Amino acid sequence: MLPTQPAQRHRAVAREFSDRVAGVADWAAPAPVDGWTARDVVGHLVEWFPGFLAAGGVQLSPGPAVADDPAGAWNHHTEQVQGLLDGPDATSEFSHPMAGSMPLAAAIDNFYTADVFMHTWDLARASGQNVALDEEFCATLLEGMAQMEEVLRSSGQYGPAVPVSDDAPVQDRLVAFIGRDPHWSPDSP
Repeated sequence: MLPTQPAQRHRAVAREFSDRVAGVADWAAPAPVDGWTARDVVGHLVEWFPGFLAAGGVQLSPGPAVADDPAGAWNHHTEQVQGLLDGPDATSEFSHPMAGSMPLAAAIDNFYTADVFMHTWDLARASGQNVALDEEFCATLLEGMAQMEEVLRSSGQYGPAVPVSDDAPVQDRLVAFIGRDPHWSPDSP
């Protein structure tokens, strides 16, 4: 079971993703996201979130380029994010032009940690590693996302849901909801 406090949850989710980063042997391997490679999964997380934070006045210092050092880029990035969550500004108000206002830790938890959690599956599959995502958090995310499915689909950030049975494991239902085939492998992209 994942912790519920934003700093601890991020630490646990980022550790799981970091374990997958450490296990990647081929950064050019295809990923479950159409047109992406293992490197692109890391690139997505390292590249979108600094812009989100900057829109609310929070800056992360740049690290290694994902193209040159995906593991180094990820490690630098995740340390920066954890530093925000562990730092004195975690409870300060963060105002984003599209996401509204909330404590900085809540913004990170709501918008970023969940993304890292879901992309852990993508990186594991791209690199031929196993992953068993926390079932309770899978269920929580799935329930919350299902309530705003139309908004999510219209954003272009999620593909069409992949049909799975109602009694499929919750991890399979979550990845299917966000547009991934739960049975995807690099041999059958």
